[in-house]
Amino acid sequence: MADALQYISYYHPVDYITNLAKAYDREESRAAKDAIGQILINSRMCAEGHRPICQDTGIVTVFLKIGMDVRWDDATMTVEDMVNAGVRMAYLHPDNKLRASILADPAGKRKNTGDNTPAVVSISLVTGTKVDVTVAAKGGGSEAKSKFAMLNPSDSIIDWVLKTVPTMGAGWCPPGMLGIGIGGTAEKAMLMAKEALMDPIDITEVIARGPSTFLEEMRVELYRKVNELGIGAQGLGGLTTVLDVKIRDYPTHAANLPVAMIPNCAATRHAHFVLDGSGPVALDPPSLEDWPTLVQDVSTARRVDLDTISRADVGDWKPGEVLLLNGKLLTGRDAAHKRMTDMLRRGEKLPVDFTNRFIYYVGPVDPVREEVVGPAGPTTATRMDQFTRQMLEETALLGMIGKAERGPAAIEAIRDHKAVYLMAVGGAAYLVSKAIKASRVLAFEDLGMEAIYEFEVKDMPVTVAVDSKGTSVHQTGPREWQARIAGIPILN
Repeated sequence: MADALQYISYYHPVDYITNLAKAYDREESRAAKDAIGQILINSRMCAEGHRPICQDTGIVTVFLKIGMDVRWDDATMTVEDMVNAGVRMAYLHPDNKLRASILADPAGKRKNTGDNTPAVVSISLVTGTKVDVTVAAKGGGSEAKSKFAMLNPSDSIIDWVLKTVPTMGAGWCPPGMLGIGIGGTAEKAMLMAKEALMDPIDITEVIARGPSTFLEEMRVELYRKVNELGIGAQGLGGLTTVLDVKIRDYPTHAANLPVAMIPNCAATRHAHFVLDGSGPVALDPPSLEDWPTLVQDVSTARRVDLDTISRADVGDWKPGEVLLLNGKLLTGRDAAHKRMTDMLRRGEKLPVDFTNRFIYYVGPVDPVREEVVGPAGPTTATRMDQFTRQMLEETALLGMIGKAERGPAAIEAIRDHKAVYLMAVGGAAYLVSKAIKASRVLAFEDLGMEAIYEFEVKDMPVTVAVDSKGTSVHQTGPREWQARIAGIPILN
């Protein structure tokens, strides 16, 4: 278990790389193509450096199919305890530390367990003498976009999916997959949707030979229609939003039509192996030849000095413009923002001066070896929307950096204060970390990865996502590409 979790932290499944590379080749949206390129470059870097694809190394999800004739002669713990022991070993590995993201007492104190345990384990008993294991590490951004509906039996599942996907925004880090569970009960549908995401990507093969079942027909229809929404990579507008749509079903009550949908993000991480009692299983690493050879083109990007930036400078930036950030950058995410806004309401002085500064929504992985900081990709920005107006009004903050879109209230606050929001690519955490040349904790050290850091960055790539006038590329991009996409084939 520990070896498998280490493995999936830095190796994408080959089917994902292959299909993402094809999406890169056919993408016509410049912004989306750049985002896909960063994900592919980051993926290869992680494979070479054995460091996490994403700073959010996920909640461990395990599906076990245990043969009824399996014997645990020397076992001194439960199967779930065995899984959690493996999780603990993997996430505390000194050569490749993985971020601990699991909080106990979720409705109360929300205290980090420190080792990413416990995992979520689903066990089923099957015939035989083997243990079939599927292990995944599911990021919080994509998990947060999970959807469920109890439809009427006559309702259209296709219509529900197409109505629901745009409401998910880009915080699930497309391009990825959609897992859909139909039937059973509420909990069965959700479980099927999650497990469907572990299946290999094969939609191109299904289209090439023609769908042979009703569910395959539904998969192809949804694949085409979801991509025709024009959401695109990272929500920037483009040809590819999903690389595949997976569906599982189960008999259900005559009065019900339960439907669950769970997206998988660009940091797709899962592995499958079978234990037969003969010893540990060795997972074969992919060949570096499986990745395309890409170099990020920053020739047209604008270099920005964060140490001398002014509100007038920010006013010149255009929506969709690529910037290379240089200088000192502050960090802070959910817990830090909650603490700071509570302090401001009590009239207390903040431990950090935010005047004309930029804050990066990030919770980095701990560094190893010679690293300044571990993988440090952005977290979903909309979670900070509730704090945005107060931070802009009371701290003179100039700009924010995060993942995906901002909501209407945050965009309005950005416009009112002539501030700006920049987007970094989700799923490119190791690539981003290479732009960080120095790091120190300034405040709230007790919050761990949610503390306020100061990073010194060199040529950190970001995109202007909301300009000082309140124009959002996550609104204009998909709208433009949904209109353009009608004449462009979704799959060549």
